[in-house]
Amino acid sequence: MRSGAFTEWETPQDFYDALDREFCFTMDVCAIEENAKHHIYLSPKDDALSCSWGAVCWMNPPYDGQIGLWLEKAFRESQSGKTVVCLIQGRSTDTKWWHEYVMKASEIRFIKNRLHFGKNGIFKRANISSAVVVFLPFCQGPPRISAINIQGDQISPKRNDNENQNLPPLPRPNSYGNSKA
Repeated sequence: MRSGAFTEWETPQDFYDALDREFCFTMDVCAIEENAKHHIYLSPKDDALSCSWGAVCWMNPPYDGQIGLWLEKAFRESQSGKTVVCLIQGRSTDTKWWHEYVMKASEIRFIKNRLHFGKNGIFKRANISSAVVVFLPFCQGPPRISAINIQGDQISPKRNDNENQNLPPLPRPNSYGNSKA
């Protein structure tokens, strides 16, 4: 149910297009006619939280009290073999839903700078940070972490598990709070 503050912000087209080139979306699962990014989309009347989704989904959920339900649904759809790419607020790392679902994702891409979201055709700079969370089929985490710019381009290399093999161990504090190598 959507009520109260405006929550149906339109994703910047260029940002969506960059991700669409990478993932080839088959459906927008959280849209209204005015902001749908794919010609196949689920709107509030379709009750996207209770129906099955397409194979490769785009999701920019309403930033309201139900966002945890949207992330739970995205994770559950991935467990049935689907890919779900989510654009969410990046400041929610302390929430229950972040730890229960986002930390099981395949990837988290933090966005450097703020996106400009649309309302009635007018795009304004967001007042919060954003992140892209990628749920690949059957993912269980932990997610790879990277950074992208507002055009959707990678700005830091993706973690290569082999890169970390030659790093020295982190210092461990002793019982007095001093560090030991």
